[in-house]
Amino acid sequence: MNLQLQTITNSTMVNGFLLEFFAETWGLRLLISMLFLLMYLGSLLGNLTLIVVSTTDHNLHTPMYFFLRNLSILDVCYVSVTVPKACVNSLSNNRGISVMGCAAQIFLVMFCGCVEILFLTVMAQDRYVAICQPLLYPVIMNHKFCVQMTLASLLLGLVIAGSHTVKTFQLSFCHSNLIPQFFCDIPPLLRLSCSDTFSNKLLILLTAILFSCSCFIFISISYVHIFSTVLKFPGKEEKRKAFSTCVPHIIVVSMYFSSAVYVYLRPPVFSELVQDMILSVLYTIVPPFLNPIIYSLRNKQIKEAVRKIMLRISYPKRLERSV
Repeated sequence: MNLQLQTITNSTMVNGFLLEFFAETWGLRLLISMLFLLMYLGSLLGNLTLIVVSTTDHNLHTPMYFFLRNLSILDVCYVSVTVPKACVNSLSNNRGISVMGCAAQIFLVMFCGCVEILFLTVMAQDRYVAICQPLLYPVIMNHKFCVQMTLASLLLGLVIAGSHTVKTFQLSFCHSNLIPQFFCDIPPLLRLSCSDTFSNKLLILLTAILFSCSCFIFISISYVHIFSTVLKFPGKEEKRKAFSTCVPHIIVVSMYFSSAVYVYLRPPVFSELVQDMILSVLYTIVPPFLNPIIYSLRNKQIKEAVRKIMLRISYPKRLERSV
């Protein structure tokens, strides 16, 4: 791959980028790559298990598990965009990524991130209706509404990701072609640009205010109503069950929003590389890895569905005879 800088009409353009390694020393790089690969495989295993379980078990054909399945499908895509390429680059001692590859990575990371926020928002709506308006739950959270919200989330994600990607690659890059990150992301690319990035930063700010903050406020208001309703429940067991369905969602939302907002909205200074990479891991790799664990650890329905599938695999003939 030719990663040389080309001078075009008094501006300097790059026809390829170099990504940062996990570490400079080979031993530490190998260790971190193996750790990321294990997290990647764990993410695939956990999310694919949730997808299979929620699809095959008819008891899990509810709106909550419909969106949980969609979230798992999205997480499989999300973690596959960055981790394999970063690990291959690090282990093969090859930093290179083409401009088209970098644009594709930015688009997919932004798309998956936006859709994940929307799915988490709709899941908060699902919990609100289930706890605060249980009699209207089948009417409001019907299958048609769930499909419409999923399609709307995907469409909005395409619009936001497409606009940011196009806006980013209208810039000229001349300061360097070394991206201080293990994958292509908008903030580090803006630092490499020799063009005026004011409109790009304004677009990020507007997206954060109009999109991310709106979703976060909606989620927060939903949980204020949920907690005020749950506290009025007479029995401790009812309160415990209600909180147990909400706490995993709150943990995922808090972790995802806090790290993503800091990365995209912090002042444009050259901060520590290690800090940048850790924060990026928190919103691109950790959520897909932890989501299946958080959502299924205390979920008896998922555990029971997994047990049934394992029994079918282990003792298919015995189960056929019992049926």
